[in-house]
Amino acid sequence: MTMTNKTKKTKPMKRTIAALSVAAMLAPVAMAAPAATAMAQATTGAPAIRASTPAIKASAAAATTPALALSLAKSGLRLLDAQGRVVDEFSVRAKRWDRRALADGTTVALLQDADSGALRLIEVRGDRLRERARWAAPAVDVEAVCLYLEPRQQTLQAFLLGSDGLSEQWLLTTPSSPTRGMAEGQVLRLFAAVPDAKACAVRDDEGTLYVAESDVGLWAFNADPERAGRELVAPGLAPQDLPLWLEARASRLAPVIPVAVPSAQTEPVRGAGDAADDPAIWVHASQPARSRILGTDKKRGLAVYDLQGRETQFLPVGRVNNVDLRQRLRYDGRDWDLAVATQRDQRSVLLFGIDAAGRVKTLAELPTGLEDVYGICSARNPAGGLDVFVNDKDGRLIQLRVARKGGGWTAAEVASLKLATQPEGCVADEAGRQFFVGEEKRGLWRVALDADGKLGDATLILPVGETLHADVEGMAVHRGPRGAWLVVSSQGNDSYVVLDADAPHAVKGRFRIGLNAARGIDGVSETDGLDVTSTSLGGEYGEGLLVVQDGHKRWPMGRQNFKLVPWGEVVRVIEGSGTTPR
Repeated sequence: MTMTNKTKKTKPMKRTIAALSVAAMLAPVAMAAPAATAMAQATTGAPAIRASTPAIKASAAAATTPALALSLAKSGLRLLDAQGRVVDEFSVRAKRWDRRALADGTTVALLQDADSGALRLIEVRGDRLRERARWAAPAVDVEAVCLYLEPRQQTLQAFLLGSDGLSEQWLLTTPSSPTRGMAEGQVLRLFAAVPDAKACAVRDDEGTLYVAESDVGLWAFNADPERAGRELVAPGLAPQDLPLWLEARASRLAPVIPVAVPSAQTEPVRGAGDAADDPAIWVHASQPARSRILGTDKKRGLAVYDLQGRETQFLPVGRVNNVDLRQRLRYDGRDWDLAVATQRDQRSVLLFGIDAAGRVKTLAELPTGLEDVYGICSARNPAGGLDVFVNDKDGRLIQLRVARKGGGWTAAEVASLKLATQPEGCVADEAGRQFFVGEEKRGLWRVALDADGKLGDATLILPVGETLHADVEGMAVHRGPRGAWLVVSSQGNDSYVVLDADAPHAVKGRFRIGLNAARGIDGVSETDGLDVTSTSLGGEYGEGLLVVQDGHKRWPMGRQNFKLVPWGEVVRVIEGSGTTPR
């Protein structure tokens, strides 16, 4: 964790903890990362200070040499030895800067050029300073700069706090190229900080950005670009007292949840705001690589995407909330691939047919008798036809059995149950003769299916708590060589819980979906719906595919979309194989 602010002239000060302040902080070059607690120097010519962590040698070759330190002077960034003598200097006029030690031990510093406004990433290489990347001046009028080494994926990010409060969070480097830098500035998000920020600090291990505002106090922001929110944690705290405040308080360590890496993303949905909701995967019978993803835009209609995320079709059918499908159903002596979606305005279920090429066509609208249709899922019943499970916000869940008569489609209720509060996400596991449904604020239910495929007794198998956070959202079952795994969206903490689908339904682990810098894909948060297939779709989807809705589209910021994750990546994370992510 480091703290920086604008450079300004100060009087000489003693090397004591009591003297540490916003205006005078510095640490040895090879500080421990990412959770180090020393502050970065922000005063021209200030000496090197280490608050608590012992000095680490600059390199293996310099094992008998005292650690080096960085200092910002009027003439540029300086590399100093233990006696304060200049070992090397990078000439630049700068006022705002910060530094971090990366996972491989390399130390980098980010400075804003006071003349051009450009951001310059400087690397300590042995006893020399070298420029590794340079980006054009950001769009905001930068008041303070803070670096953030994201602990889960070890990406180096920067907070650029604007003088008017409008601020940017940038992605600078990734673990695969920690000091090369991105080809151009990658803005992960815009956010409102505070006007005229006088100092900032990031505690990497707790994922918190602290910003000091004069005459107001100290604000805490979530450093995760996928999450918003701020809190005034120290009202009235003067900016110069920020380092002492941090020294006196231990980090609030966040739970460590492993990260899966997405492989692709769909084009944004057409509707603005909270529009994307639920996906369903259709598998091409003879060419799996030509499979399709159906995704609801709950403001506009139903979109169809290929596995590269390109929209291939859009059906303007209005406010459809959730979607599900089953293939090779038997009606009229032939196979049908059928999809269903809840139409909220009409309080009905829309029935779609999918042809051999993955083209979708509306077949019928089926009444439900519910007041506020919401979630939906489907199953192949023992007779080979389609059953549809539809729920209402009041807790009711009904099971409809779809029939085909005289060339038309009908549905009749065959079973029902009632939960105490609002459900939504659900999945039928025909092979296990069971049905799972999420009660958003209470937890995950397992419902037995009888010999006719109808709803039976219900049991709460995982309540909301430390592992599963409300709201409980989308879910799907993957049956493969490792057994049956149930994946559930734990929306409240942007994660996914994986359980054994079969009794006793033990929790296998949980994961989050991070960014894929190499492919320009942002991370995922606040997932509503998801779907899984265990069918090999070829290439990186040889073990199947997970598709999830992304509640916040970053990098670039825009309308929501869906993310694709190879099932092998989920296995890697849950089983901890240690394989390098794609």
